[in-house]
Amino acid sequence: MTYLTFCFVLASCASLSPPPQGPLVPDRVADSLRLASHNVHFIRSDRDNGAWSLADWDRRKEALDATFKAMDADIVAFQEMVSMGATEDRSVNLAQEFLQTRNSDYAIAATGDWQVFPTRQPIFYRKDRLTLLDQGWFYFDDPSEIAQETASPAFWIYYCSWAKFSDRQRRNFYVYNLHFHYHDSDKRQTAAHALAQRIAPALERGDPVFAMGDTNALSDGVAVHILRRAGLKISEAVGATFHFNAGLGLYGAIDRIGSAPQIEQIGGPWVVRQKFEGDWPSDHYPIVADFRLP
Repeated sequence: MTYLTFCFVLASCASLSPPPQGPLVPDRVADSLRLASHNVHFIRSDRDNGAWSLADWDRRKEALDATFKAMDADIVAFQEMVSMGATEDRSVNLAQEFLQTRNSDYAIAATGDWQVFPTRQPIFYRKDRLTLLDQGWFYFDDPSEIAQETASPAFWIYYCSWAKFSDRQRRNFYVYNLHFHYHDSDKRQTAAHALAQRIAPALERGDPVFAMGDTNALSDGVAVHILRRAGLKISEAVGATFHFNAGLGLYGAIDRIGSAPQIEQIGGPWVVRQKFEGDWPSDHYPIVADFRLP
């Protein structure tokens, strides 16, 4: 299929099928823990106009904030929350700073000095319900492969951020925020194995663990099966979570939330498919689910 034909097919789908509009997430259940994951697409801070540029960010930032508020989550794991310029400097993060300013009841975990801690996968958490105990991150690939990739121009190294929290009942739990490779299935499998190895000690101890984010794989993908075999329960969202920034639903969910076996899932996953403030906040829909800790 040629590029022009592909564009025509997408345009036809967009014109014939209205954007899927599901219900907003339901009211929260008492003593539940609401988690959400959202790939918000990086900002090209070196571009004034065009897709994902500064002008584009200025148009969609209100939609992102409205989406964030609509989820009403205790924890939101973000992927691709980064402002990319002409250099490697990541000291400015427009989306993170904007949401933090608009939502002072949240703090941010899984972030730090951009020179030693990758900052594009922060975890927002509700300060009145949760306390941050620890945080960290790790690459999926081995050091030799990382060295090769960082030597190439415009490199993008996939990794996992994590945080350990305690709730008001002093129940501790872990959240792993993942982002797998967008087209290389072998790298997705490597990432899934790396994550499985990392969470294995906690699962063996019976610690509550969540792993969520953009797997870039459908429900029957090998990477997803690896996560399930590692001991994670994963309930699949119905319909697409990636929509080409156009409200299209061409294939199933690639974003998901997994939990340790002893954690009870009491609602969801729901997919927030609304436009807010007249715009899509990203090319991904966020997913939301409610849980009860043991």
